[in-house]
Amino acid sequence: MNAPRPQLFGMLAGLFLAAGLVFSSMLATATWLKVKNSQFITVKGSTRRNVTSDLIVWQGSFQAQAPSLLDAQNQLQTNRSKVRNFLAVAGVTNALFQPILIEPLTADVTDNANGEHIQQQRTVGYRLTQRIRVESADVARVAKLDPTPLVADGVLFTADPPQFLYSRAAEEKIEMLADATKDARARAEQIATQGGRGIASLHDAEMGVFQITPLHASETSSEGENDITSQDKTITAVVTATFVLD
Repeated sequence: MNAPRPQLFGMLAGLFLAAGLVFSSMLATATWLKVKNSQFITVKGSTRRNVTSDLIVWQGSFQAQAPSLLDAQNQLQTNRSKVRNFLAVAGVTNALFQPILIEPLTADVTDNANGEHIQQQRTVGYRLTQRIRVESADVARVAKLDPTPLVADGVLFTADPPQFLYSRAAEEKIEMLADATKDARARAEQIATQGGRGIASLHDAEMGVFQITPLHASETSSEGENDITSQDKTITAVVTATFVLD
């Protein structure tokens, strides 16, 4: 006679639970034996630090366009003076104006010569573009720069998204490697204790890639992240360490 369905489900659940417990016990025993019989243990350690950017790079460009090169140059010079004044009012005095890019403007023109229609390209004007770069430790001030008044004053100005940098990242990495190694040792000690062993010394350590990500973000990559979009960041360091067991 077949067992009632609820009773059958209960029997199956009991069998799966028992099998799970046996499997877990086997894994724990295997881990214990591996640690007990080995001379080395390898673990990963990590550490994180939240930092605030201490350097900002603000860049943009402005243009001038006219039928003649001289008129375009004069217009660009006028716009440059407006940009300088805009920055001075904002308290920025270290702007770097980069070389001017000159772009001839061409158009197809039809000439009537000897009764023939000849179509050819001619230069009909010039567009001049000049980029500007501001690099400053006054992150809060430069981050607030808004070129809207320049556009309202007739300057065709385009601003790039600001780049937020942390200049002490290299120094932080050295300190964080030590902290990550300490974390790896603590993990190794926990595992070794389960096998009745202890940690004697560090055998070798391999540094992983550093991840500099926006605060509370979870993006990582095998090459390492180096975020420049956010003012507040998190630096993560990972170390793979091998220890000699007692």
